[in-house]
Amino acid sequence: MTATLVAKDLAAGHGDRSLFAGLDLVVAPGDVIGLVGANGAGKSTLLRMLAGLTAPEQGEVRLSPPAATVGHLPQEPERRPGETVRAFLARRTGVADAQRAMDQATQALVDGAPGADDAYATSLERWLALGGADLDERAEEVAGTLGLAVDLDQPMTSLSGGQAARAGLASLLLSRYDVFLLDEPTNDLDLDGLDRLERFVSGLRAGTVVVSHDREFLARTVTKVLELDLAQGRINLYGGGYEGYLEERETARRHAREDYEEYADKKAALEERARTQRAWMDKGVKNARRKAGDNDKVGRKFRSEASEKQAAKARQTQRLIERLDAVEEPRKEWELRMEIAAAPRSGAVVATLRDAEVRRAGFTLGPVSLQIDWADRVAVTGANGAGKSTLLGALLGRVPLDAGHAALGSGVLLGEVDQARALFHGSESLLDAFRAAVPDTEPVEVRTLLAKFGLKTDHILRPAAGLSPGERTRAALALLQGRGVNLLVLDEPTNHLDLPAIEQLESALDAYEGTLLLVTHDRRMLDAVRVTRRLEVADGKVTER
Repeated sequence: MTATLVAKDLAAGHGDRSLFAGLDLVVAPGDVIGLVGANGAGKSTLLRMLAGLTAPEQGEVRLSPPAATVGHLPQEPERRPGETVRAFLARRTGVADAQRAMDQATQALVDGAPGADDAYATSLERWLALGGADLDERAEEVAGTLGLAVDLDQPMTSLSGGQAARAGLASLLLSRYDVFLLDEPTNDLDLDGLDRLERFVSGLRAGTVVVSHDREFLARTVTKVLELDLAQGRINLYGGGYEGYLEERETARRHAREDYEEYADKKAALEERARTQRAWMDKGVKNARRKAGDNDKVGRKFRSEASEKQAAKARQTQRLIERLDAVEEPRKEWELRMEIAAAPRSGAVVATLRDAEVRRAGFTLGPVSLQIDWADRVAVTGANGAGKSTLLGALLGRVPLDAGHAALGSGVLLGEVDQARALFHGSESLLDAFRAAVPDTEPVEVRTLLAKFGLKTDHILRPAAGLSPGERTRAALALLQGRGVNLLVLDEPTNHLDLPAIEQLESALDAYEGTLLLVTHDRRMLDAVRVTRRLEVADGKVTER
């Protein structure tokens, strides 16, 4: 069915900090609304409110018709122990919940419970609408087209990262919700997956709200942009696509600054005039008093009248100041100012593989012969599961070889942002985890550094595992600034970063002078970052383009 989701006067916050208030939104059939804003602005919170999973502090969310289905797909699909791929797909598509409701309604029908007929009819209609009748057949077909060559009855936890990403995409492609709420659906997708996702979202009749850091995906899919502007405390809805939003936002910010500067200049000029008029008035009064005893009545009258005129002018100027339409100064946005600390250069050869092979559960990487030299800037591309992360692990000596030889050059100081942000997944606090990585840095310097990346006291004292994906990524980037590196390895660094942070990372990479190994599916980052070599990994083979 076609459905419309309406949000009216929504408000949300964390503790005493307001995220947004007075938010109105209509998601109509065919809308694809890009939800943008800095990390911490409340994007995921808003999606959960629209899905009915979190109650707003004020306001309401309505569905028309009320029986419409809303699919909320969070940014990190939960892989539950013991859950098969088939069960994961049923859960993510809403079919599992619909099946349970239908089973309960069937039992009530057997028991002869009052109203059981209507309840069964409603649950059956929902199960059918969500695609329950042919989910198994469609799942096998979609898994095949995505290259997810696994038994759908095997546990989700047994899948590799690339396979799990494909399973997540399959769950979306199989979904038949009336409204879609997608939180970072592009994370971990390769170029083929991104293309499939774009075609799916663009072809939806259902209304969609999507949070994504992938600028090219937003440019190709969204019809409107809702911006949660945390710095200005405003909510802005822009008609038109993503590129139009960027232009309109830049124009609006420029006009806001110009309007404020015009107001501030006018006010300052009037205040200066008022001060001058008061000074002349005070001087006139002093002169009148000093010469009050002379016999020149005409002079006294002239000085008195002049003083009164200056006072009248000062009062008139003050009224002009009060009648000015006040323009609030645009608040300065917090900006991530990122640098990658340089270390002394390594030797001329940074890393080598010679006839290297890695064999794992039916997958073979290699044989690969490869040399990375000082100051090489290498982009590594390829489909999920092709062996990109295995190649990095072999180059860094982290993955043992089954054949061949690997070596790191002399003087290599490694800095890394890996897919899992593994350093910040433990039970210790972020502060302790970070200090363990930079033991020679004073605690006050660690706090200052993390604060530059938007990680304040309430973040750094929290268990590292409790951080959001975006916060873990910023912590990993802060580590690059906290210790010198001459070999920088970035494996999908834009996952979970907000758009301003991605742009700052690109700027920092432009200034970085060491050796770079970059794995990313972010098409705009591949265009923006200067590279000297490109390696393509396909089916375990590495070729240079």
